[in-house]
This record gives sequence, structure tokens and C-alpha cells, in this order.
Amino acid sequence: MSASLIDSHCHLEDERFAGEVEAVLARMKEAGVGRCILAGSDIATCERIEAIVAAHPNVYGVVGVHPHEAATFAPDTLARLAQWLSQPRIVGVGEIGLDYYYDHSPRDAQRAAFAAQLDFAYEQRVPAVFHVRDAHGDVTDLFRAHRGRLPAGVLHCYTGSVESAREYLSMGFYISFSGSVTFRNARHLQEAARYVPADRLLVETDSPYLAPVPVRGRRNEPAYVRHVAEMVATLRDVPLETLIAQTTANVERLYGLPPETETA
Repeated sequence: MSASLIDSHCHLEDERFAGEVEAVLARMKEAGVGRCILAGSDIATCERIEAIVAAHPNVYGVVGVHPHEAATFAPDTLARLAQWLSQPRIVGVGEIGLDYYYDHSPRDAQRAAFAAQLDFAYEQRVPAVFHVRDAHGDVTDLFRAHRGRLPAGVLHCYTGSVESAREYLSMGFYISFSGSVTFRNARHLQEAARYVPADRLLVETDSPYLAPVPVRGRRNEPAYVRHVAEMVATLRDVPLETLIAQTTANVERLYGLPPETETA
């Protein structure tokens, strides 16, 4: 059986999907997308992820405090995350990082929450999902400060340059591309999608955000990761089936997921 796609990062816990998760997952399956991974932003979204994952064997989750919510990071937050990580199909920490574009939380709070969760992921021996926006310098400084104690991880919804990608790859991380790579003006991002080695490449929707061409402007959903995969395959001049097999194997390796035949 040929591999089916995995949407490596989405937000079905978002309130915009309330009451529609079953229908969204049915459309995902119809589009040839076998599994998806939900990413937490705060305690409330992680609680919703817990419920969705428990109800659907083809859905996985990562739990963490997003930089937008870093001001809510509390002394007991890591204990809550540890409880979730003990549950089936909760497979990592995320999304964590720094966002200096919106600055919804003070930057010192963002850095403190990021560093604490980076250490936590390493200690728990699980991968981390990184959100980086307008903060490459501080993120790489934190990574260097943790060298030797870095978890496996992925730069999700990558929007950076080839040069930044090279730096992240040198630290052992994966890089994931979203619908942004399909946008006409995303030349630098498309060059990065050509550059990333096949064994470090992931695709995602980040739904409900960033719907890809040709559905740009709609609410995004996991079924649309096929459009991202088609674009990346075209950019890399490989058959779509090859790209699907590569990215699926990469997600399974990063998160320790069983092959799809074991979850079907």
C-alpha cells in the first residue's frame, strides 16, 4: 500500500472547527490524507486536543504554550504538559518559540517560556515544534545555549531563507512548509523548499490559517495539505508519490509514529 499524506501541523481544536471535526476528518480521508497532528497554544487548547485525539485513532497531538500565550506560562504548566505526554498519541511539545512580529506577550516572558519548554522536551525525550517569527537571531542564540541538550524538533510553517534553513538543519531539525509556499510572491520560500534535504522535509496546513492556492481565502483544513505537497513536489521536480512517501516517513521518524498499516 502506498503511503498517504500526513498533515504535520494543524489546529482542529480551534473554535472555528467547533462541531465540524468529524466532517473535516472525513474530507481529510477522502483527500488521501491519513493522519494529522494538532498543536497546542495554551492549557485550554491542549485540553481540547486531548479530547479530539482520544476520540480519533488517526489524530495525534503536541502540547505546549505558544509565544503569544507566554505570559500565561505558570509554575505548574510543565506538570500539566507532562500529564498529557503520558497519554496515547500525545507525541511532543509545541508549539513553542518566539514571535516578535505580533509581540502578544512580552519578549522576556516569551524567552523564559521557550527556554523552559525546550529543556522540558529534552528531559521528556520528545520532539518539539517551533514557532519562529521575526526572531531568528534570538531563537538560534537559545538553541546554541542549549547545544547538547536540544530535543529533536521541527521549524513549523517555515517562512525563512535558505541561509536560515541551513542553520536550523545544521542543528538537526526538520523544516515544514505550509500553504505559504504556494503563494506567488513567496520566491525565497520556494527556494528554501527546493533546498531542504528530502529526509528533513515536512508539509502542513497550519489550518485554519494560510489556505494554499487554489483555495486561498477559504478556511484552511487538513485535506488541503495535498495542495502544499503538490507545490513542493513541483518545486523539487519529483513525483508527488515520492514527496508523499518522503514526508510521511519523516513525520513517522520525528514523532515515533507507527506505520499507517498499524493504525488503520
